[in-house]
Amino acid sequence: MKKKDSADHPQRGNVRTHSSPVNDIVCVDLFCGAGGLTRGLIDAGIRVVAGVDLDDACKHPYETNNGSAFHAIDVANLTSSDLSSWFGDAQVRILAGCAPCQPFSSYSQRYETIGTERWGLLHQFARLVREAKPDMVTMENVPTVTRHLVFDDFISTLKEQGYKVWFKVIDCAAYGLPQRRRRTVLLASRFGNIELKAPSNSKQRTVADVLRGLPVLRHGGSNRDDPLHAASGLSHLNYERIKASKPGGTWRDWPKHLVAKCHKKKTGKTYSGVYGRMKWNEPAPTLTTQFFGFGNGRFGHPSQARGLSLREGAILQGFPENYSFVPKGGVIQFKVLGRLIGNAVPVDLGRVIGESIIEHVKQHVDQPSSPTNPRRGRNVDARPGNSVHA
Repeated sequence: MKKKDSADHPQRGNVRTHSSPVNDIVCVDLFCGAGGLTRGLIDAGIRVVAGVDLDDACKHPYETNNGSAFHAIDVANLTSSDLSSWFGDAQVRILAGCAPCQPFSSYSQRYETIGTERWGLLHQFARLVREAKPDMVTMENVPTVTRHLVFDDFISTLKEQGYKVWFKVIDCAAYGLPQRRRRTVLLASRFGNIELKAPSNSKQRTVADVLRGLPVLRHGGSNRDDPLHAASGLSHLNYERIKASKPGGTWRDWPKHLVAKCHKKKTGKTYSGVYGRMKWNEPAPTLTTQFFGFGNGRFGHPSQARGLSLREGAILQGFPENYSFVPKGGVIQFKVLGRLIGNAVPVDLGRVIGESIIEHVKQHVDQPSSPTNPRRGRNVDARPGNSVHA
């Protein structure tokens, strides 16, 4: 199975040239996590100079695989001066901000009652846009973020600052990710109208395309050559349950003596999305931060009696097979690594965002006579842009 290298070539895509604006696009990645968006942007050819996140566990995977500097800073304390020092004299400056999605996620049962402080991350992102005035902005989040006033406020800020704005809920499986993962993607530019490139008509990638051929594991086991290829242990009962599960099936396939008492109740029958196996010939279901647990969703391995390994989850999120998440000899903590992997922006999506940005720069900026060429001046007080709801 051929995978793109990351740890072996961390600087790829981060080499600076000045031949034209398209070769001098620089990005700062807010809420960078383990580096999914950064990795994708680098793969597309964009230089990412800095990633910001409060989670110290992100530092090793972010810096080791991408060659970009990691800054453990609260965005509330981040200033436009900080951003300017990282951007330097780049011809095209991008601010990316994929704020943690828990307040907006359908998996959060309390988001309607959470106080306004939980929405503060998007407000801080908007503040930095106003103060730093990057040339372009991009954001990824869960589909339900668009239902909230804080998102409307963010769009209004962008338009007031002169950006043309586009956003849409897309399925990452249409862009090459071997996982069904619906996400809101936003792109905004001072240079002109912008949108995400259209998906190709190629066949969707499946679980088999990326996971078949990995070393066999038992539940609770790990691979000697790749410590991240480790599977969570199962109780005797859950081991019997997964053996009775069919690919694509759920607990409804089990003999009665294996069915949990809560599922035998009328209310329990609605929970069909747990204790399931994936299918080889389909994209994986949407991964959560608990994807390594058999009982936490449809995360059973298609043919082996175990849940997904951490490495398998990372691969399904688009990370290269050699992407390092812990230092050599480091402790494998399932909850910590599950959070880093499950919350990541899929690398495939990051690459498509990067490719879309590059094409936009070629069209609107990388022309000697272009009135929006950064080295020939740009109208930072342009009229508000138009939202495109596609």
